[in-house]
Amino acid sequence: MLSNAGLAVLDVLHDGGAATPTELAAATEHSQNHLYEVLDTLVSAGILTDSRGNKNQRRVKVTEHPVVEAYRALQSNLGHVAWTELLSPATIRVCWYLDEPRRVTEIASRLAITRQSVHNALAPLKGRALLAPSGPEYALSAELKPLLTFVRAVVRHEHQQRLQDCAPSALIEWCDPKRALVSVQTEADTDTLQSASEWQLTGLARFQEYGLQFYLGGEPAFWYGPSEELTPAQVVCHTLVLNSDSRRVSYAMLLCAHLDIDRERLVDTAIWYNLESVVTVMYRALEGDFDISSDTPFPSKPEFVALKEQYGVA
Repeated sequence: MLSNAGLAVLDVLHDGGAATPTELAAATEHSQNHLYEVLDTLVSAGILTDSRGNKNQRRVKVTEHPVVEAYRALQSNLGHVAWTELLSPATIRVCWYLDEPRRVTEIASRLAITRQSVHNALAPLKGRALLAPSGPEYALSAELKPLLTFVRAVVRHEHQQRLQDCAPSALIEWCDPKRALVSVQTEADTDTLQSASEWQLTGLARFQEYGLQFYLGGEPAFWYGPSEELTPAQVVCHTLVLNSDSRRVSYAMLLCAHLDIDRERLVDTAIWYNLESVVTVMYRALEGDFDISSDTPFPSKPEFVALKEQYGVA
């Protein structure tokens, strides 16, 4: 995650100029030894590029990276805020969840941290009146949309860096600060992720674990969620995030019927994937009401009955 020192470096280099570690140390008040580590990390991440100048001095400058562009937009819109003082890695993670009003307990649960840790991460923003409290809930103020864009760029980049090291062909289909759903393009990357302890098969490929076998027609999807059990409700949501055509919706419904997945549990899970309305309508169909008006294509009743018979689902 981008550190305060990393943000300070971006502050100095935001106009596209180059600087030496000595110049950056003077401008940021961070030690050169610490900055060497920071610069190596940012260069490795593709956020900075380095070259050699006079007397073989190292010089670095920013690249046209999504994180850099998002930070420039943040500075352009809210340049009066000292972001290097406010945005710790913990604050960045918490801000991910402030696109809408959320309770501290809800955020703490998603990040697997204490409520006090969430309050501590939010404290710098509260002190600058950058939050819009709504009862017991918090959200970013309307004018802070550039901050949300920056936070999402940083989090997505962190997942991309992780994939670059093990599965460079993988594409991020969904992510939050602790989790990522990816599709894979090559057999080699599939083999790598299958043998990695932090990654789990998901989507249609996971259905075979529940006694349902489907033709994939490509490489499987994987889920990054260390120390977190992958539930059938998540598998349903991942299937719909990856593809919400009539065939995938039918298979998702089939798994719900086969495992008798609790409606409330699935709806609670679907909220995080913006699938709450789809899942709600899906349960109407599972209860026999196929007279559905939805942007998501649903199977007809005869089609779904035939599918259940084909796979022996009661």
